[in-house]
Amino acid sequence: MSVPEAAAEFISSLIARARPLQRRIVFPEGGDPRVQAAAERLARDGIAQPILIGPKSALRGVKFVDPAVSDQLRKYAGVLYERRRARGITQIEAEQMAAKPLYFAALMVAAGDADGSVGGVANTTPDTVRAALHAVGTAPGIHLVSSAYIMALQNRQFGHHGLVAFADCSVVIDPGRVELAEIAIATAETTRRLIGAEPAVALLSFSTKRSGHHPHVEKVAEALRVVRERAPSLNIDGELQLDAALVPEVGRSKAPGSTVAGRANTLIFPDLNAGNIGYKLVERLAGAAAIGPVLQGLAKPVNDISRGASVDDIFHAAILTAVQAAGARSAGA
Repeated sequence: MSVPEAAAEFISSLIARARPLQRRIVFPEGGDPRVQAAAERLARDGIAQPILIGPKSALRGVKFVDPAVSDQLRKYAGVLYERRRARGITQIEAEQMAAKPLYFAALMVAAGDADGSVGGVANTTPDTVRAALHAVGTAPGIHLVSSAYIMALQNRQFGHHGLVAFADCSVVIDPGRVELAEIAIATAETTRRLIGAEPAVALLSFSTKRSGHHPHVEKVAEALRVVRERAPSLNIDGELQLDAALVPEVGRSKAPGSTVAGRANTLIFPDLNAGNIGYKLVERLAGAAAIGPVLQGLAKPVNDISRGASVDDIFHAAILTAVQAAGARSAGA
């Protein structure tokens, strides 16, 4: 299938937002040819200022930083030590960790020497998230890091002109009711910041409005109560089956009076099984483009990409990160 028109328009809009900002995006796996190709493209197109971690190579417009010879290593180790000393880290351990590319890149972001980081082509998601948590930490009032994909659909009648945020598809395996509520609140902000739409959030389940009875259904219903306590102005509803969330006539039938049913642009899956399977089904069988993931809940942008990522995937992740960084700065992060 061809790339959805919604995807091309979305990426073009992000580029238009990122280019005047000229954010500094650091890549911890700077020796990977895919990363180098994406970085060269970012520099050539004037979208962002790429920084690659690793020995210097001849790439036009791309800065290289080698932790082994960097005069900033001691400063970054100090940042990490201050963040982690209450957990028992020693100064020597901080220096050893700061020299690792994942940590070095995240610490550049923490120290303000880069605006965002994109990694994961040679590291697992747990390793990337752990480095981000240790170096950058969560945003004020947030206790959970989660992820979201922006799905660009072939059928533009769904979501916001074909764009729908899916969460969590990569990080939180089995969220409890409070964690599910935090994922919903964070993803609503991702919808607002990246898609540019006012979120209509659906908490998904195999049940709509207690048509089914099970502890899994109760968890989703309780998550809705938590969200309404913490973010009373957020347009959210649940529990909703997928068709009730997306299809207007089904929404009117199954959840009459709901301001979300039939018009959701933000889908919150009850666990990682559902989220990961769901986004891949839509991508592979319906020809949607999965853009991301973006990590949510961090004080500054650090994003994880798949080890199977293409040059385009890395390029798009960097653009998303640059736009996230603009939002983080304006929020005072």
